[in-house]
Amino acid sequence: MSTVPDYVLPDSVSANTPEQLKALANPIRIRILDLVLERAATVSELAAALGRPKSSVAHHVETLLNTGLVQVVRTRRVRAIDERFYGRTGRTIIYGTGTTPKGTTGQNFLVEAAKELRPGADIDSTIRHARIAEDQADEFFQRVVELAEDFTRLPRSGDTVVGFVAALFPTDYPTLPPKSDQDHDHEKPQT
Repeated sequence: MSTVPDYVLPDSVSANTPEQLKALANPIRIRILDLVLERAATVSELAAALGRPKSSVAHHVETLLNTGLVQVVRTRRVRAIDERFYGRTGRTIIYGTGTTPKGTTGQNFLVEAAKELRPGADIDSTIRHARIAEDQADEFFQRVVELAEDFTRLPRSGDTVVGFVAALFPTDYPTLPPKSDQDHDHEKPQT
């Protein structure tokens, strides 16, 4: 299968207006965006995939269209009516003016991921902690964003949609005080 949708798709689109961020806070709209990453789709196809009424899906698609997160990528004539196929306006949605959702509080992707987890499913995960400078955290997360972009380019196959979520977050973990010069003077190597 192809690793790219059946329409031209830029690498990214910014979501930095209140309307865009509000549109992205709705789980149905997120699912629509995920579906059209694979290929362009009509409202009827999206409604069938989501198990939702066409009128409801049409409302969500219209919101995404009005906020610039989806676009009409082609049309076809069906019984005197033009049927529209919708696609994303960018492979990756960049929140705010930077490259990460830093500083946003509207959507907690970890909570969303937990809601999406199929009951009884195995989950591969890890958690690590490091005391690092903010610029190091930004640089590291940029690498995670690049990995997420690679994930969205994987060929579509299999029967299960697999989710990917990553986060860097400040914690209340304690830190050791810095060593004093006196500590260095009294240290003895262990034998």
